[in-house]
Amino acid sequence: MNPARIAELLQPFLGGQLLTPLQLSNISTYIDVLIRWNARVNLTGIRDPDEIVTRHFGESLFAARHLFPSPSSAFGRAKAFEVPPCPSVSPVVNPFEPASLVKPCKLADLGSGAGFPGIPIKLWAPHISLTLIESNHKKATFLREVVRALTLTDVNIQNARAETLPKRAHDLVTLRAVERFEAILPVAASLVADGGRLAILISAAQLAQLATALPLHDISEPLPIPSSRSRVLIMVHQRL
Repeated sequence: MNPARIAELLQPFLGGQLLTPLQLSNISTYIDVLIRWNARVNLTGIRDPDEIVTRHFGESLFAARHLFPSPSSAFGRAKAFEVPPCPSVSPVVNPFEPASLVKPCKLADLGSGAGFPGIPIKLWAPHISLTLIESNHKKATFLREVVRALTLTDVNIQNARAETLPKRAHDLVTLRAVERFEAILPVAASLVADGGRLAILISAAQLAQLATALPLHDISEPLPIPSSRSRVLIMVHQRL
């Protein structure tokens, strides 16, 4: 897909920020791989490339810019941490300290499926350590192919059920378009480290289920997703 067309379609979701040529090229490659695989593995019911950009990448990058309001290359400068995206990352970065000593933000994308929102978030914030959790073997194989095609680093693909993974191991956990939504919420919350966050992309109609499933968590006001009638981004904070 043409990178210029991708940039045009994504503008409503980016709040005036621009993607780099490399990011746009990676999204174009991602779409090509997704369309090719989708012919034999049911990854998404959306077939139109423009709609793939707006529904999948637009929503994912909308979440990315709220989770990481200062996109940067690996670890970036101190400015990138004025609003720390992860509780475990110090808001003050010593410019004389080797980048290898700075702890990366650990993000887990639960029920990753075709890689949304986890992989677009990684394209937006390449310094994060990303874990893609997908129990379906064929979808996990697809995720490995996308990671290889985009030459992404520090990406771990877990072909396993979330219930079997270590608890409280991630600064951020993302959740989008999963089955048994209300049942999976406590599982997702159990993966979040103390003081961490759970970012959920859902329909506004599911907000009541969210409050019921996580009564002891702090839930933010919903952020409406552009170009959508009912989709919202919710931040759930894990109490210390």
